[in-house]
Amino acid sequence: MGKKGDLSNFERGMVVGARRAGLSISQSAQLLGFSCTTISRVYKEWCEKGKTSSMWQSCGRKCLVDARGQRRMGRLIQADRRATLTEITTRYNRGMQQSICEATTRTTLRRMGYNSRRPHRVPLISTTNRKKRLQFAQAHQNFAVEDWKNVAWSDESRFLLRHSDGRVRIWRKHNENMDPSCLVTTVQAGGGGVMVWGMFSWHTLGPLVPIGHRLNATAYLRIVSDHVHPFMTTMYPSSDGYFQQDNAPCHKGQIISNWFTVLKWPPKLPDLNPIEHLWDVVELELRALNVHPTNLHQLQDAILSIWANISKECFQHLVESMPHRIKAVLKAKGGQTQY
Repeated sequence: MGKKGDLSNFERGMVVGARRAGLSISQSAQLLGFSCTTISRVYKEWCEKGKTSSMWQSCGRKCLVDARGQRRMGRLIQADRRATLTEITTRYNRGMQQSICEATTRTTLRRMGYNSRRPHRVPLISTTNRKKRLQFAQAHQNFAVEDWKNVAWSDESRFLLRHSDGRVRIWRKHNENMDPSCLVTTVQAGGGGVMVWGMFSWHTLGPLVPIGHRLNATAYLRIVSDHVHPFMTTMYPSSDGYFQQDNAPCHKGQIISNWFTVLKWPPKLPDLNPIEHLWDVVELELRALNVHPTNLHQLQDAILSIWANISKECFQHLVESMPHRIKAVLKAKGGQTQY
């Protein structure tokens, strides 16, 4: 029985091979299971054009945007990431002999791998801060993993009792806009939240301290005295450890530098601090709980429990990836990197 549709390149090669071996059209058709018409057509194409590739590749309407046009469209995207489909089409058609429509622009962009997405929200980095980020990366580009193991990372984070559902979409009729099943309730300030301060190093997780009030210099010095000093003394008895903290105003007490070596940290560099990823772990685990906290006391207990159960492999991997993060900042020339 003859095969329907076009043949693969391998099957077409078998047809040519059978005919070149001296088999007739009917013998080749019987051996390979293709129709005599197919055998004749494939072998004729090979004799006349030396072609054994599928004909389907040449079927259909000719693409209006060739490789040169795609490069032109790519430059338009690079010049203005926020341009609308209409704007891209209009700019592309300027000076072109053959115009294209918006549907063709959309198809071409998808073929090139472009899709319309919401941009990630990242902190604004000024020129000065960008320079400081780059200088920090350059100064530590030769740090090996063993060097980063001597750093104790710290930070504060706030976790809300209720999370925003974002841009939720629902199915409803025109007159059902106030139906209870079609509403998303909101709570002022997220229903309150819990702020915690934590630290860790490659060797172990450090303490996680709930902060029941606004963290000022006095409260922070108390945390350093009660938690950081014992941690650094235990983990780095030879005083070869570095304590990392960001540039919050309450962190600038001179006495901290007198107690142990502080890693000079540039402003606007959360993408390099591995503890930021631990906060992400805690946030994801909170959202994945089968029974969500209903008050701040339960929320605090849940945060402490999740922190205590973060695996050693997780936080050690974050420290071991520091050389790669430094390279990313260098590659971005001090600009924002993904984290």
